[in-house]
Amino acid sequence: MNPIRLDLTMRLARSLNVIESRNLGIIEPFVASDEELEKVHTHEFVEAVHRGAENPRESIPEFGLGTEDNPLFAAIHESSARIAGGSIAAAREIIAGTAQHVVNFAGGLHHAAANKASGFCIYNDAALAIQELLDSGMQRVLYIDVDAHHGDGTERIFWDDPRVMTISLHESGISLFPGTGFANETGGPEAPGTAVNVAMPSRCSDAGWLRAFHAIVPQLTEQFAPEVIVSQHGCDAHAKDDLANLRLSLDAQRQNMLDIADLAKRFSQDRWIATGGGGYNVIDVVPIAWTHLMAIAGGQPIPLRTEIPEDYRTYVYETYGVDAPRTMSDDADLWWRSWEVGYDPSDPVDRTIMATRKEIFPLYGLDPWFD
Repeated sequence: MNPIRLDLTMRLARSLNVIESRNLGIIEPFVASDEELEKVHTHEFVEAVHRGAENPRESIPEFGLGTEDNPLFAAIHESSARIAGGSIAAAREIIAGTAQHVVNFAGGLHHAAANKASGFCIYNDAALAIQELLDSGMQRVLYIDVDAHHGDGTERIFWDDPRVMTISLHESGISLFPGTGFANETGGPEAPGTAVNVAMPSRCSDAGWLRAFHAIVPQLTEQFAPEVIVSQHGCDAHAKDDLANLRLSLDAQRQNMLDIADLAKRFSQDRWIATGGGGYNVIDVVPIAWTHLMAIAGGQPIPLRTEIPEDYRTYVYETYGVDAPRTMSDDADLWWRSWEVGYDPSDPVDRTIMATRKEIFPLYGLDPWFD
């Protein structure tokens, strides 16, 4: 979660003139108040984060603070609350109708639960944005999470709320933190079928990932008919990321962004909030992926074979002593097999798709023969 991810993303976006040329403006993120944070987090948890900021040598394990993945530091509350404020501000822009698409690439901290920090995540900014939308009177918000890790915190916060559908494509919990997110985790008794989990096999590549996405997400989006889509674009599913075991390319991640933008245009009146998330290859992957995300949100995607400007590459080399990539692409082959051409029971991706469809689709009148 090194903050250089954010600096390099913005530098690359500016170098490619993404902000100015795509009708994008910048919203100043604010530090969310305790009252705002407590719309999804417990009062006791927020108090514990404050206490940890004041005494960063203290460990508060019952709230997930002072642990290996969530070490305490003096600015832990302020910095986390500012990221949260950015996503709340995004929701307010959508509510006011002053923006159609908003990106908070510092956000997407999807492991944070109502009463516990987890997996580098303190406050769950995506959940706070969703709650802001619900508080404005919206009745259906779709959350799509394509991080390598299961979006467990966001899912659990809305586990029993029928107004929110969470769809998470991630590496299976058999092989990756947080060990959850299986097909049979489908929502609470008041909201059956609103938690959708697609637990992909490790070493899954572009073709399998895109096949699974298109076999599940568009169909459920159409049936749920969301008023807004909130998405999480952790890019740690990339083949060069060391914290997961998937094999995606930048090209496939960009395609996922285009797919979600298209779903928003077709099914949610083109209202879309996009966040960042995981991503730990801070030179070769993260800045490129999230610059693509901003350009797509601005309605003018960056062509895949666009060369990365020399001023940016020079900055990276002089600052970090490594060579930045030369283009905005991994030059991958994005062919994928449509679900409609048939099911292969020997393919672990197909078994994953079938497991999720069997659990969820009959609840929405899809694949009724599973019922």
